Amino acid sequence: MSADQKSGYAAPSPPAPGELMNTRIAIVATRWNCEIVDALIDGARQALSDWGVRGSNTRLYRVPGAFEVPLACERIAHGKHFDAVVALGAVIRGETPHFDFVAGECARGLQDVMLRYGIPLGFGVLTVDTVEQATARSGEGKDNKGYESAQAVLEMIRFEWGLETS
Repeated sequence: MSADQKSGYAAPSPPAPGELMNTRIAIVATRWNCEIVDALIDGARQALSDWGVRGSNTRLYRVPGAFEVPLACERIAHGKHFDAVVALGAVIRGETPHFDFVAGECARGLQDVMLRYGIPLGFGVLTVDTVEQATARSGEGKDNKGYESAQAVLEMIRFEWGLETS
């Protein structure tokens, strides 16, 4: 197995017809690295569509950069208008330690929001060394990290529903 293949991941069962149709999803995406982030948005929207989420139940919010993503997600979670949030962005390493601070604080902030509000939050903020790595992770198909992040929140919504019925 090559280093770029996933190992041990068992794909979820497909949604039943209408299962997630009324699910409300917010997408928070950065304005930096627009071409890459737009491709992540496309991937997330494709996953939501594949899983049967109505397009009218999805809302896109743009923020300046990855450092601002946790605050936007916190405001959305606090409002309780959405069942989950998909956070998308691309932080590409540069010549200074700026990358480490932005990437780390974004991840920490998103986890804090998820745990504080108990809302599924998809972490689709790429943290890569090069534009080429970001491009590879934002291509078409189910390996797009936007797709994977949206799918992850839908799986977590199912998980929560399972807890409610047990």
